[in-house]
Amino acid sequence: MGTIEANWYDYPQYFDMAFRDETRSERAFLEAVFRKYCLSPVRRVLELGCGGGRLVVALARRGFDVTGLELNRKSLDYARQRLQRRGLRAKLLHADMANFQLRRPVDAAVCTWNTFRHLTTEQSARRHLRSVARCLQPGGVYVLGLHLLPLYVSEQCVERWSARHGRTKVSVTLRVITTDRRRRIEVLRATMRVQAGSRELALRSEFPLRMYTATQFRKLLATVPELELCDVFDFWYDVEHPLKLDDEITDTVFILRKRMPTRRPRANRDRPRAS
Repeated sequence: MGTIEANWYDYPQYFDMAFRDETRSERAFLEAVFRKYCLSPVRRVLELGCGGGRLVVALARRGFDVTGLELNRKSLDYARQRLQRRGLRAKLLHADMANFQLRRPVDAAVCTWNTFRHLTTEQSARRHLRSVARCLQPGGVYVLGLHLLPLYVSEQCVERWSARHGRTKVSVTLRVITTDRRRRIEVLRATMRVQAGSRELALRSEFPLRMYTATQFRKLLATVPELELCDVFDFWYDVEHPLKLDDEITDTVFILRKRMPTRRPRANRDRPRAS
């Protein structure tokens, strides 16, 4: 079986299967975050980089009005088919998460599993956060998950796992192959092996990701004052136990909230009485 050099996002049926075991815990965590941090009830939800619709489907099933935004058309087509098969409805938008607009504001936004790090420049990351801030209702939250880079960690990292559904098994290996701390870019190689009955497929994809330490992310967030940091969690999704944002944390989920508008004091329009 030879390995195909291909974009693994072009194979959403297998990509989503690799993460399907996380769906229930992610969905439960998101609902708990909405209840705990949003200042008004959550009805409309936006997922940035929705891929093949794994979370879009899970949230639509729970009755949310979901919008999925994605740049890869094959993933969007697959997400649309999944919704149709299940008799669910959601809005799917082909757009760049670095700069987008919505017709109606949402109550919450979600972006998990390092999708944000595909924005490889400070400018595109800032534009993304500003776009999110524009589309959020005041008091709404943005749940943003990414891996931070601790100060003292090996730059060479390998992660492996597998998932199975029916007769199909997907095995994934993620390997950091180059790291440039000055440019804050690492190149990740993703290898995905699929066994579907008698069919076998091996894919290999390489792509750059932007690197963030805790301090670097704080500096970025400070450039978008509309968003405030409420709490930080890790990928165990324990909403009752926030963590400290420091140089030790790696798997990081930020809870950002759009600030409420400040009210200006009313001017006293009563004229002073003549003495």
